[in-house]
Amino acid sequence: MTPTTTIVPVALGERSYEVVIQAGLLDRAGEALAPFATSRPFLVITDAHVGPAQWPRLQASLERAGLAAELVTLPAGESTKSWQQLEALTDRMIEHGIERRDHVIALGGGVIGDLVGFAAAIVKRGCNFIQIPTTLLAQVDSSVGGKTAINSRAGKNLLGAFHQPSLVLIDPDTLDTLGPREVRAGYAEVVKYGLIDDLAFFDYCEANGPALLAGKAEARAYAIAKSVAAKAAIVAEDERETSGRRALLNLGHTFGHALEAETGFSDKLLHGEAVAAGMALAFGYSVRRGECSGQDVGRVVAHLRASGLPASLADAGVRASGARLVEHMLHDKKMSAGTLPFLLARGIGQTYLAKDVDLADVAAFLDETSD
Repeated sequence: MTPTTTIVPVALGERSYEVVIQAGLLDRAGEALAPFATSRPFLVITDAHVGPAQWPRLQASLERAGLAAELVTLPAGESTKSWQQLEALTDRMIEHGIERRDHVIALGGGVIGDLVGFAAAIVKRGCNFIQIPTTLLAQVDSSVGGKTAINSRAGKNLLGAFHQPSLVLIDPDTLDTLGPREVRAGYAEVVKYGLIDDLAFFDYCEANGPALLAGKAEARAYAIAKSVAAKAAIVAEDERETSGRRALLNLGHTFGHALEAETGFSDKLLHGEAVAAGMALAFGYSVRRGECSGQDVGRVVAHLRASGLPASLADAGVRASGARLVEHMLHDKKMSAGTLPFLLARGIGQTYLAKDVDLADVAAFLDETSD
């Protein structure tokens, strides 16, 4: 019996594509990839952690479909989103003979997806790529929407491009190979969709989060499909973050990126963990401004902590001053005319973009919350 398939369209005119979600899909990926094949073998880019776990399944599927592929394995970890690895990858793509109509395949988490997408955006002034995300965070967030980037010394994702994939293939079974910490980090991005504008989904997360984190297939598949559909709708409305609607997807990220910068973009604090703490801080700061109830922030903090995620500076292991964290924020790519917009909340499911935030007040808030 073939598992249930969910297809979520991302409606972007000529750049439209589908997100296909199905348990065991990696073992059938060759069929889905066949229409994108050319005379050259597919170039599949993965990392040293994902490759041993997932490449044999994808390789066997490609072979069954009569498709050839070559594998490129990069180091694992956030440090791979660098100039050095981008240069090495683009050189490899050119050596492979990539043409603009060809598709490279990103097999991995958010780091691989971001790096491969950026490389595809710039090689030959733009070739095609396909996302096969293997982490929960990548499946519900970074693989959809076309944001690609690498990090710079000044901050996270400051060098990149909008470049949509041609297809996204999501197999929830790939999550079985992840450790609990990686699954929890991805779950933060699931919770985010409820906090943005869907109180009912946050209620669902409170009730079903433990089952999802424990690997229950039904809860996992529902949360992935719900999250992808929510992101696809926002991206279709505001692809390049020009109207402000897509900015809502950055809930927790302004605070979170500062925490990541302070911890050196390392495994000390995973991206999803930073986002979790960032969302709690955003709700806490909203309470400080008199815009959100303490009851709502209490629910957010309680659910994040019950899910094993950090919900404060102390939980995240960050001891820096508010002024230092704000200094990291000054490098945020959302800075405009010297002003940094913040995603704040009037309640759960009521996130909004605030453009009147005083960074000195943010620093004072962070100092107070670190006590």
